[in-house]
Amino acid sequence: MHPASSNEEAAETTALRAIAWTLSDEDRAARLLALTGLDGAGLRARIGEPAVLAAALGFLESHEPDLLACADALDVAPLALVRARAALEDTA
Repeated sequence: MHPASSNEEAAETTALRAIAWTLSDEDRAARLLALTGLDGAGLRARIGEPAVLAAALGFLESHEPDLLACADALDVAPLALVRARAALEDTA
């Protein structure tokens, strides 16, 4: 196992922040869980896995209003969320 690079750590942090934002809305959280096939316990158990983090960011990408709202709430460019997903997919 290799140590995470600063880019990987930044991508993970961005994804975790985005997941927290996603879960702050009950309807959006339910859609995330339904589309990923996870339940709350499964998400908690696998939250550190790059594939799960990437899937959560991909969920936001699939609905541009959510992507833009999340980026605004996190004070990052939407492209930062897209790049974080790509970086996480490369490590998955």
